[in-house]
Amino acid sequence: MTPTTPEQALAELYAGNRRFVTGVPHHPNQDAGHRAAVADGQHPFAVIVGCSDSRLAAEIIFDRGLGDVFVVRTAGHTVGPEVLGSVEYAITVLGVPLVVVLGHDSCGAVQAARDAVATGTSPAGHLGAVVEAVVPSLRRAARQGIEDVDGIVDIHIAQTLEALLARSTVLAELVSAGRCAVAGMSYRLSAGEVRMVAEVPAGTPTTTLTDDGD
Repeated sequence: MTPTTPEQALAELYAGNRRFVTGVPHHPNQDAGHRAAVADGQHPFAVIVGCSDSRLAAEIIFDRGLGDVFVVRTAGHTVGPEVLGSVEYAITVLGVPLVVVLGHDSCGAVQAARDAVATGTSPAGHLGAVVEAVVPSLRRAARQGIEDVDGIVDIHIAQTLEALLARSTVLAELVSAGRCAVAGMSYRLSAGEVRMVAEVPAGTPTTTLTDDGD
């Protein structure tokens, strides 16, 4: 059965990740029969806003299949209008009850931003936009005395979560109404496991959230 509540959706992701970590994946919903069944419509139970890193394939690390998760990926899980629109489509049109921000250790986007700040330069082309989107997280980490890359990654995951809620009135209203939740997770590349970094449960008032990235 497809999870219909934020709590059920989160539990399903954790269960799938445990199967992946322990080496006993079920590979659900990946057969030809299910492929045909979802051809006429989709009913994913989670939106995953993840980093584009090639080692962070959401369907694999959560042991899911076709039609299960609605995935939006950018380098450093940075948030722009297209990302916000994709999330809003999933939670309104598709009725998805859970939004997950998925980052990982040793993030290249975070390291690139650190290098840019240290050298006072910005990468050429559109890569500079990715770096600029991560810099506010560096500043926030610095205010908290956090200097290691993985600690900054945790800060950046939390900041991305807050940015989603601050920039999307649609998402914030659904969270406040108890119809959706938002979770920030970090993935360990070597171990394969995810852990919770930040969470805004369904029913949480969101009117006080701010966006440090503006």
